[in-house]
Amino acid sequence: MESASEGFAAATPQGPGDLFDASTDAAAVISEHGVVVGWTHSAETFLGHAARDVVGASAARLLAMPEDPVRLAGVVERCRAGNGWSGQIAVRHRDGRSLDIQLRVSPPFRIGGAECFLLSARAQRQRWPMGQSVLDGFLTRAPVGMAVMDTDLRYVWLNDTLERFGGVPRDARLGRRLSELLPGLQAEALESLMRKVIATGVPVTDYEYVGWSWADPHRQHAYSTSFFPLVDADDAITGVCYMVQDVTERWNARQLLTMVNEAGTSIGTTLDVMQTAQELADFAVPRFADFVVVDLLEPVLSTEGHGAWTDAGPASITPVLRRAAQRSVREGTPEAIARIGDRVEFIPPPHDGHLLLDGEPLLIPVLDPCDELWVARDPERTERMRAYGMHSLIAVPMRARHTALGLATFVRSLNPVSFGPDDVLLARELVARSAVCVDNARRYTRERAAAITLQRSLLPPALTGGTALEVASSYLPADPSGGAGGDWFDVIPLSGARVGLVIGDVVGHGIAAAASMGRLRTAVQTLAALEMPPDDLLAHLDDLVLRLSDEEAAAGTAARSTFIGATCLYAVYDPVSRRCALARAGHPPPVVVAPEGHAYFPEIPAGPPLGLGGMAFEATEIELAEDSLFGLYTNGLIVGRDHDVERGMSRLKEVLGHTGDDLDTLCTSVVRQLVPVPQSDDIALLLTRTHTLGADQVAFWDIPPDPAAVGTLRALATRQVEEWGLAELAMTTELVVSELVTNAIRYAATPLRLRLLRDARLTCEVSDASSTAPRLRHARSTDEGGRGLFLVAQLAQRWGARYTGAGKIIWADQEIP
Repeated sequence: MESASEGFAAATPQGPGDLFDASTDAAAVISEHGVVVGWTHSAETFLGHAARDVVGASAARLLAMPEDPVRLAGVVERCRAGNGWSGQIAVRHRDGRSLDIQLRVSPPFRIGGAECFLLSARAQRQRWPMGQSVLDGFLTRAPVGMAVMDTDLRYVWLNDTLERFGGVPRDARLGRRLSELLPGLQAEALESLMRKVIATGVPVTDYEYVGWSWADPHRQHAYSTSFFPLVDADDAITGVCYMVQDVTERWNARQLLTMVNEAGTSIGTTLDVMQTAQELADFAVPRFADFVVVDLLEPVLSTEGHGAWTDAGPASITPVLRRAAQRSVREGTPEAIARIGDRVEFIPPPHDGHLLLDGEPLLIPVLDPCDELWVARDPERTERMRAYGMHSLIAVPMRARHTALGLATFVRSLNPVSFGPDDVLLARELVARSAVCVDNARRYTRERAAAITLQRSLLPPALTGGTALEVASSYLPADPSGGAGGDWFDVIPLSGARVGLVIGDVVGHGIAAAASMGRLRTAVQTLAALEMPPDDLLAHLDDLVLRLSDEEAAAGTAARSTFIGATCLYAVYDPVSRRCALARAGHPPPVVVAPEGHAYFPEIPAGPPLGLGGMAFEATEIELAEDSLFGLYTNGLIVGRDHDVERGMSRLKEVLGHTGDDLDTLCTSVVRQLVPVPQSDDIALLLTRTHTLGADQVAFWDIPPDPAAVGTLRALATRQVEEWGLAELAMTTELVVSELVTNAIRYAATPLRLRLLRDARLTCEVSDASSTAPRLRHARSTDEGGRGLFLVAQLAQRWGARYTGAGKIIWADQEIP
């Protein structure tokens, strides 16, 4: 340099913040003769001089006072020795004012064969004495990597920090391009950015990239790089300066946060325990580990019990787990010694079951397959560790809501980097989120299983109409996943080969509606067993609903099951007379399809819904030809999206009137056609096809009011039973007929009649005009009579009495062998 100044002073101290922050520096490049050859935009902003006014001129005119050539020559020699120089100096701003700055001069480098120096300056805020060596070494030892590249992108100068970042010596870098030293995507991308800066003159700041360093080949590093151009007097770009910082820790933290957020959308997409565990394994491989297994406690996978495990025994007891999920970067998961569903007892030694209950995540940065604990406890697993190079492990207990669920294990083998403390934090977070999802799935599975079990216990397990009816049904709750609803149906065998048909709809859905439905179904079965006619049965059922509502109101809101009301239809079909008596309580009417295909809805008084009280129900009788289709259904089947009930009933009639499928197929087809998409209401459909008992299955005789007629009727009944091929029932039939006819002649009013029916059972009926209820007596040993009905009860499978408009019928059934 041609001039120097007394303004040069001893090096002054700088705070740590100044040493780490070079973003406010003004940079310039000076030739060995003191001529400005590079002037940055930051220098123009700092001193107010444009590049065209400075580049090519002597730097001396920028100084606030003349400088001593001898001292300046000493500075130059110091820089040429490779030490650089830094100190205080006074410079003049373009507006004439003097500025005290801290100047740093780099060791020399060459641009186009000429020796040059990089000057970096900043405003001097404070002045206090400090060792010269600190500032002299700033450029070479600053924590920010710095370099100067010529227009061919070849290194002309770099500091020690950048040399350390890349792991390539300074001598190997100077005069060569980055892509020649570090070939690959990162080098090409960086050179592309530098070309862009040279072409546009626009700096690029905070460009981040990830790459491998020769200085640390086993770990990826993240760097933040800024590029700015060197501009001459003619605004021509003479080179590029860049600074780079290692931001690996910041990048890792951001990556961990991103991975945790991604896990929130990838894990727990279903309410299935096994699928949720598998989603954890799938997510972690290969982005975090090379091999992952998830083992869950047996109670967690069971729908029975409370689903939690507690260690009630010695600390050495290992709980029984089952393999719920596993995933490997290797095809076929060869590292695993168990398959999905197998029982496992793996907890990393020397730990036991307490690790699952209250243990912290376990980090084993270096797995040693020769460890005696591992070899002694699990030699097979130790051999797999050795065979597949598994070198690092993290085991995280899976717990949620104070419940131990299992253990998730992460292993690295192909990835050469061992797990570290930061990885444990990520593993803990991944498992914690997964544990909540697993626990949600476990609770949902148990509740769903309970709901389905309740629903199945409340609905009839199998429907049979005997020889009088063919029966098929379809049930579709509003919430298919929950499986519970308020609709119900039933087929109840009655005396005299008759069949009771019931369908109902409780207001509401879910468990509460299902529980209310169960009460009503039980009540209907009980009332039907009392041989009540349809209108009387609905009246008693209405009283029950009123009583239940009053009981819940008295118990308060905490005990209420939201039981508001219900609709119901009850019908009794007699295959002998082909007559069907029915009554409804606010329920849709049944649909009838005649054998020739004509479909219609019988005119039946609607009646009030159950639970209103104070209103009567009316029964109606219709005649059903043999092979007629008789269907009962709930509102959900006919109320579509348009909520047009009449249109829904027309569609039902049309669908049933144009098919000849068997009942099961027809039932499924009707629901699929009328309800193609999920509905907000429960759906129940009960279809029956009627049959009649022919003359060869029925025999009847009038009973004269004469005790002498008993023997004759007994003989006629015995002969008829034998003709039906039921000789083994002849003796018991003779005794039953004798007792029932004798009692009728002795106590009942005429007319009297005896009837035998051969259906699924052999039925003996005696009808009379009396409404007096029969009573089963237990005669004493000294009594001469009173054993008639007692004998009937002992000989028959079932017996009872039902009332008609003309009197009553006493009946007794025998099982046909």
